[in-house]
Amino acid sequence: MENCVQEVIESAQQLRELTKQPSERANNKVIDHIDSICRRFIAACPFVVVASRGPDGRLDLSPKGDPAGFVAVLDEKTLAIPDRPGNHRFDTFQNVLGSPEVGLLFLIPGNGDTLRVSGKGRIVRDQLLRARLAVDGKHPDLVLVITVEEAFMHCPKCMMRSHLWAAEFWPDRSHVPSLAEAIVAHAKPKQTIVEVRTIIDEHNTDLY
Repeated sequence: MENCVQEVIESAQQLRELTKQPSERANNKVIDHIDSICRRFIAACPFVVVASRGPDGRLDLSPKGDPAGFVAVLDEKTLAIPDRPGNHRFDTFQNVLGSPEVGLLFLIPGNGDTLRVSGKGRIVRDQLLRARLAVDGKHPDLVLVITVEEAFMHCPKCMMRSHLWAAEFWPDRSHVPSLAEAIVAHAKPKQTIVEVRTIIDEHNTDLY
């Protein structure tokens, strides 16, 4: 790192000397609950990224997706996210057991605005809640329940700069490595890339 960077900002004072102060609108937009605005956004959202912190202090980001509105608003201070079949690593759940603080980023395809929520998470198995979050009659085994402490909408500039939802700007993906390639390179299993891809494809048929 010594050879890569030359000027490091190490204090809030240094940072503020280089940047503008946030507007009153930006400072005051944060609320401590899920209001009707947040409810409407969450109801239209099929994708959320969950941030958590592991016992080693490292941060983890876990994507979650389901039909729009899959994150349930139980009340103005409580959200519930069903856990669907995956790789069984349970990174987020294991992190929450030691450090309950979590952050959520809600994204809606084609929409520039995002919703950011933070709070504390718990892992629950309440039968009625699992039944409420069932899809095709299949209940999630576990549910991440979040007590909301902070929520606010985020501006669309990052979406505009990245052209995330504009297909005509999407990059060529012909050279983008696949999950199968990454597993063979990083995990070094005995299977070939083709065999690993077949395993992944079969695994992905069981969504619920």
